[in-house]
Amino acid sequence: MDSTSPPVLTGLAAVLARAETLLREPGRRLLGIAGPPGAGKSTLADRLVGELVARHGRRPPLVAQAPMDGFHLSNAELRRRGLADRKGAPDTFDAVGYAALLARLRARGPGEVGAPSFSRRSDESVPGTHRIPPTVRLVVCEGNYLLVDSGAWAQLRSYLDETWFLRVDEKTARARLIARQHRIGRSPAAAREWVQNNDLSNLGLIAATAARADYLVDLPAGELD
Repeated sequence: MDSTSPPVLTGLAAVLARAETLLREPGRRLLGIAGPPGAGKSTLADRLVGELVARHGRRPPLVAQAPMDGFHLSNAELRRRGLADRKGAPDTFDAVGYAALLARLRARGPGEVGAPSFSRRSDESVPGTHRIPPTVRLVVCEGNYLLVDSGAWAQLRSYLDETWFLRVDEKTARARLIARQHRIGRSPAAAREWVQNNDLSNLGLIAATAARADYLVDLPAGELD
């Protein structure tokens, strides 16, 4: 690692301590967790929110999520654009819509904001899954492309107060992604092909964004299990 690399948060305890620091700061903070497919970003976001809710209670809500995956284009729209076999690539998301959501969350208006999620069971976005009332002080945002600095994605970084890049070795990511495809019904061969041609095809683009994060995150194997 060279001298210009971001500092590293190692282990779940360090990650939680940093999240607590953000939560104690005045106003609302938007935390972005970037990283490659299979790194465990959504699992980490769920764990962070769960731990903070356990410590601080549910009323009033202080922590919420607004994941990038809720902005997958619908399967019908992907078919219309001829992108169905590239689902997961940068141009298969509504990056402009996600940027608009982050801008609204940062503005912290008086009303509740709804954020969509993504269902791996239905393979579609689900509107309004996450509810973010004005009391929320920390919004956890996660996704592959939060630190990409081209196209509509380049807007996102300006709305995020702090960004982390969750690192993972390719072997671990591949195994997790293949298992995920098995769970939604693909055969072993089809799962391997999908992971290679879709999930892992953008690794270079995503890896290049790590240097733009405020912190790198390393979690020992099993810490999120």
